[in-house]
Amino acid sequence: MTVKQLSMPELVAACDDLGVTNVGLWREPVQTYGLEATAKLVRDAGLTVTTLCRGGFFTAIDPAERTKALDDNRRAVEEAAILGTEVLVLVSGGLPSGSKDLHGARERIADALSVLGPYAEDHGVKLAIEPLHPMYASDRCVVSTLTQALDLAERFPAHQVGVTVDTYHIWWDDQAPAQIARAGASGRIHTFQLADWTTPLPEGVLNGRGQIGDGAIDMREWLGYVEAAGYTGSIEVELFNDGLWARDGREVLAETAERFVQHVL
Repeated sequence: MTVKQLSMPELVAACDDLGVTNVGLWREPVQTYGLEATAKLVRDAGLTVTTLCRGGFFTAIDPAERTKALDDNRRAVEEAAILGTEVLVLVSGGLPSGSKDLHGARERIADALSVLGPYAEDHGVKLAIEPLHPMYASDRCVVSTLTQALDLAERFPAHQVGVTVDTYHIWWDDQAPAQIARAGASGRIHTFQLADWTTPLPEGVLNGRGQIGDGAIDMREWLGYVEAAGYTGSIEVELFNDGLWARDGREVLAETAERFVQHVL
């Protein structure tokens, strides 16, 4: 998503040229290029798919909408398995139209996980609940903190359900370091993602994730937290940014790799 302006073949070629060996994929560009075609493309290039994003949106009240969401998430699990990744990232969903019941929405997420957790396990896939910054709670994700994400995940086995640690969404939370340790102790850190926090946020706020090093987040500090918690997996950079998307994608990818070395390693 950081370089969504690149086609799938262009992305794979750019990764090869830069020595990038891991890639996190989103479902929409995968479906555009074709699921089987994408799986073959990345496999032939020697790329490891770290995660597939995204499943989720479990909070609907209407039974038909809930059934539709579960069916879509089963497809997402199957897609992840075909792509060779064992992690499906979940954005859980916001408040349904007209509802103000945060607790009820979170319980419907748990109900969905009780169905999808075993299904994912059967396909060799783990579910990773991603808490999003509270500004997204009404329309995108009622899970706003790692504490809330772990309270949900811990109802299920760790090999079924864990969490996504994303700096952009949790850097402000002074409880997050302790919750990272909590997640690590039970083997529930399923992926670690980086994006910086820059202000002012753009209108609509969705596409405001800053390039690494441009904002307020100490990336090495957060890397230290996840490493201390025992995480040894891949680190993803996931940037939603209109300015980056308007630039040459290969240039953005090269810059991102350079910033990763400079500000993370």
